[in-house]
Amino acid sequence: MRPARALIDLDALRHNYRLARARHGARMLAVIKANAYGHGAVQCARALEDEADAFAVAFIDEAMVLREAGILRPILLLEGPFSTEEVQRAAAFDLWPVVHHAGQLAMFDAADLPQPIDVWLKLNTGMNRAGFEPEDVRAAWLRLRDSGNVGEITLMTHLARADEPQVITTDEQVATFDAAIAGLEGPRSLSNSPATLGWPSTHADWGRAGILLYGADPMPDEASGLRAVMTLESEVISVREVPAGTPVGYGARFVTSRPTRLGLVAMGYADGYPRSTRDGTPVAVDGMPARLAGRVSMDLLTVDLTDVPGAGPGSRVELWGPQVPVNRVAQAAGTIAYEVLCNVKRARFEYRG
Repeated sequence: MRPARALIDLDALRHNYRLARARHGARMLAVIKANAYGHGAVQCARALEDEADAFAVAFIDEAMVLREAGILRPILLLEGPFSTEEVQRAAAFDLWPVVHHAGQLAMFDAADLPQPIDVWLKLNTGMNRAGFEPEDVRAAWLRLRDSGNVGEITLMTHLARADEPQVITTDEQVATFDAAIAGLEGPRSLSNSPATLGWPSTHADWGRAGILLYGADPMPDEASGLRAVMTLESEVISVREVPAGTPVGYGARFVTSRPTRLGLVAMGYADGYPRSTRDGTPVAVDGMPARLAGRVSMDLLTVDLTDVPGAGPGSRVELWGPQVPVNRVAQAAGTIAYEVLCNVKRARFEYRG
């Protein structure tokens, strides 16, 4: 059996959720959109169902996968409904739609629901991606209330730069939010993952834990106590010894500077390890530090084993996980951990805990 696999530590997932909820001090959504950021939405939801206050996904098809798997907790639809029919499906399956533009207000006006459902009303406070402008939120809140189809209205916004602790944008967004919703009834939700960890001023009735659930620390000091949930690993399948000056891989991007032992690893960009990752990116071989050497291929990559003399065929290679933070790999690939984790495929998934 090809040794490329993604080990998913569900105990670590629960640890990270508990940490987030304790840090935030109030109810916490577990965000499991995009197949739980590549970790397996159904498996992660089952692991958290006894602990999570509610879940969040992007759209209704993701929610229905969870409902069909027997997940009963409330589920927030972050993109909201795309039609009046979806409003009615949300009512039937205990889903909480986000409402963030005028077209969705019209869907609630037109819906024929057996009883009101809870919604989340989103404000644009500076992200400039989705949400009502501050001067329009009161009218939107009144229209939802008067539709007869809406029960509790949670007021929410999304923070654009909470992962930058020295930047004042988050404080400005909080001030804009507070001013816009003054006098409106309903719970509040501002905190995403970095705000949960680093901005107590954003902590309100609901937090929304996303990337932190999976152990990729969104704060620059990476000192939050999160545990890696996914370990992407494989094995060395062959070893080649080459002299100094030997080019390795497509395009001869890497050239050895010394006599080198090269380990060929069964892992490539078709498995989700980024092709753009630079030479020298850390890996761990049998628990010892090593590095990527040469351009990543579709099915294979090469690591420098010179400083791990005991390594050879069958040696375990951690591409990211507890020893090699996924943030470091993402940085070396010129991207972010969110994208790297979401792109894992073809590797065999194994769940523990």
